[in-house]
Amino acid sequence: MPGYLVFEIEVTDPDAYARYREVAGPILMAGGGRFVLSSDTIEPLEGNWRPASLSVVEFSSAAEAREFYHSDAYQKVIELRQLSSRARGILIET
Repeated sequence: MPGYLVFEIEVTDPDAYARYREVAGPILMAGGGRFVLSSDTIEPLEGNWRPASLSVVEFSSAAEAREFYHSDAYQKVIELRQLSSRARGILIET
């Protein structure tokens, strides 16, 4: 069953975040991930949730998603995202 990484991201430094995406994208693809969606066009319908943007990345399993996130390759670049944005992320196992 697929596993999904879901991140709510508010970019605080667009130039640095662009560098993160350039580096992280190939690592994500090599780790078996594929973007299901990434958008900053979001219409709140209920509650107070107003994310600046959402990204959903699908993996063939939750184990594969977890392995990607904790991999040495991704952990080496995660600081670029953390320095250029505020984010909250979850792993969804289906």
